[in-house]
Amino acid sequence: MSQESCQKFIDTYKLLLSSDRTLKEIYELGTTLHLRDKACIYFDEDGKKQSYDYRDYRNRVSYIAKHLSKALSGIPAGATVALKIRNCPTWPILFWALLMNGHPALLIDAKLAHENTENLLRQAEAKAILVNEEESYAVPMFRINEIKNAEDDEAFAPRWADEVLFCSSGTTGDIKIMVMNGEALSYQIAAAADLPLETTHLMHEGKINILAMIPFHHIFGFAAVFLWYTFYGKTIVYPTSLSSHDIVNAIQKGPATHIYSVPLFWDGIAQTILRSAGMKSEREKELLRKMIAYNNHTIAKKEAGWAASAFIRNLFKKRVLGTQVEYCISGGGYLMPKTCAVINGAGYPLYNGFGMTEIGITSVELSPRVEDRLKCSIGHPFHGLKYKIVPTERSAQGEGELFVSTPTIHSEEIIGGIRKKTELAEGWYATGDIASKDRFGNYYLKGRIKDTIIGSNGENIYPDEIETYFKDVDHVVNAVVLGLPKDGQEKIVLVVELDNAIEDNDLKTIKDEIDKINATLPDEKRIGEALIYKKAMPLANNMKVKRFVLRDEILKDSPDFMDFGGERQTLSFDGFDPSEVKSTSDDVRKIFSKTLLLPEFKIPDEGIWTTDLGGDSMSYVSMVNDLNEAFHLTIPLEKYGKLTCVRDFTHEILTLKREEDKKSHKKQK
Repeated sequence: MSQESCQKFIDTYKLLLSSDRTLKEIYELGTTLHLRDKACIYFDEDGKKQSYDYRDYRNRVSYIAKHLSKALSGIPAGATVALKIRNCPTWPILFWALLMNGHPALLIDAKLAHENTENLLRQAEAKAILVNEEESYAVPMFRINEIKNAEDDEAFAPRWADEVLFCSSGTTGDIKIMVMNGEALSYQIAAAADLPLETTHLMHEGKINILAMIPFHHIFGFAAVFLWYTFYGKTIVYPTSLSSHDIVNAIQKGPATHIYSVPLFWDGIAQTILRSAGMKSEREKELLRKMIAYNNHTIAKKEAGWAASAFIRNLFKKRVLGTQVEYCISGGGYLMPKTCAVINGAGYPLYNGFGMTEIGITSVELSPRVEDRLKCSIGHPFHGLKYKIVPTERSAQGEGELFVSTPTIHSEEIIGGIRKKTELAEGWYATGDIASKDRFGNYYLKGRIKDTIIGSNGENIYPDEIETYFKDVDHVVNAVVLGLPKDGQEKIVLVVELDNAIEDNDLKTIKDEIDKINATLPDEKRIGEALIYKKAMPLANNMKVKRFVLRDEILKDSPDFMDFGGERQTLSFDGFDPSEVKSTSDDVRKIFSKTLLLPEFKIPDEGIWTTDLGGDSMSYVSMVNDLNEAFHLTIPLEKYGKLTCVRDFTHEILTLKREEDKKSHKKQK
């Protein structure tokens, strides 16, 4: 960034810090300074790209705020109101309109189950909820269309609230609500003060289109994507949905220049690159290997040959995420070095960052050198923040718990419905993460203290590290390592989620590969047992696997686990009406037939959508949408790709209908 641009950047955040440091000031400055800049890009029902600027953005907020004032007229002044919708152009409009009406905003995951949502509403003492769903709640609910159709409050006068309530991801089982005020969020924006001096890519004067993939209810999506980039007048690109097709479409047609996501996303991209290479010729495999090595500076241009040419590298990038992507960040979990190497090797600069709901986003690796990025450091703390490492009783030399001193920390917290001031240890917040620091002042995360396994020799063993060895095994969708009690010690257990495109005889091949990898590990890090989880892994905020849930289920001898020695269980229709099973199966087959242009008799119950029936990902999404409409339900996004045949979908539909019937019966009572 030029010195002039850098100064403009600095002047903007200084203007914020010299103000009252409220959410109102963040909104006013972030919009009025960029009226002519494009605020967002999205895609309409016909897939056509649409957009509007910050002037229109302000007009939309003002319009919705006036209508929302009428809709919420029966809600007590200053009462907390929840916002529970997925990322879309309407989300920021509703968020600012809600605050403008004087109501603190409780941000809730759009996918959170109804019962859990009710629990959060109770704990936060929320008096209403803004949603885009049909299910009713114990508090008054207002849908987007109802708000738009409400009367216009001509006498509306903004009376701004200055609090945002974030819910913890609950990966350790603890449920906590953090209250952040405008001052903390102003300092979150100002924490980026030194970035222009260290990197010219994360923020610059040119066009930046950042993908709205991380949900805005989460601190990563809220602070690093929504808050920061809108304050500096950049453009947010909204995918139509979180299906792989819509995400790639938004990235390429947006076009997105910046992509921030979680390790699970980057792991998936890396696995796709490597697995697709496995199906190519030896010459193409070698070309990819050399390109990755050249981009990662492990071989010279002469050795790389054609793989070093801009033409070959751009041709490859066009097939992945496009050539326009210039900056990527991984956050919200452990970044595998192998994933980092593949993504950077593919030509996409991927950096590792760190943050927590309690403290906001606190650091990211900023070095322009790929050699530094490949170390997977989280960098050093942002402007105005401090890190320190406090040794624990069991931490190895040079390691300890990471503590953070920051003005971006939440001011209050709600636990079990009780609200209190945030307590700090002499101004420091204990993160619960084990970290180390190198001689250059960069920090590295090892894992969560609560997840750390104590080996037989007393050494700390970090599950995140062991998981990296098993995630690339064929048919493994996800791999999780746990420590389970056995004979007074902890046994290391590997739990894998497998895709549906396997047969019974594949299990032995998978187990042999796991055993082969396990044999290469040091004795203290070898797994003692490998289990298959029959369902999709339980995720917190669709980001990180809830290890504590898996651990509890194993200890309770849940039937959702099986070892590799038994037969792979097929879906059971016990308890379902056989006539309803047949009727549902026939209807599913009809929709398969319509989408695939195949006669129904050529679609067996267990015929796989891709390998057996010739379908692709685009037609798959279309088919699922048809099923949702036909059966008047919503198949969860996390099931996409895991349901692969008529039998899978029939079982899922019957299960969803049974759950709906139970809810309906419960309400009637």
